[in-house]
Amino acid sequence: MGRASPILYSTVCLSLAEKLILLSTVIALLGAAVIITYSPQNGVILLVIAFLISPMGLPLAAIWLLGKVQDLKFAIQDWMYG
Repeated sequence: MGRASPILYSTVCLSLAEKLILLSTVIALLGAAVIITYSPQNGVILLVIAFLISPMGLPLAAIWLLGKVQDLKFAIQDWMYG
């Protein structure tokens, strides 16, 4: 049996979060290059997209929103049951 190549192994075994980090990094670098060379507006759009797909973007916003919904649930329970 031959050994699997390290590149194939690392590509297959990357988790979704790691793939999103790599993708957001590439888009952020591209956005920075576009700001400098072509169009600041398009560069900012790319940077916003990179932020949204990074682990600090939409996933963090979803966690924050879930916390607020749970706070509302507990507030309603306190109001109803005293």
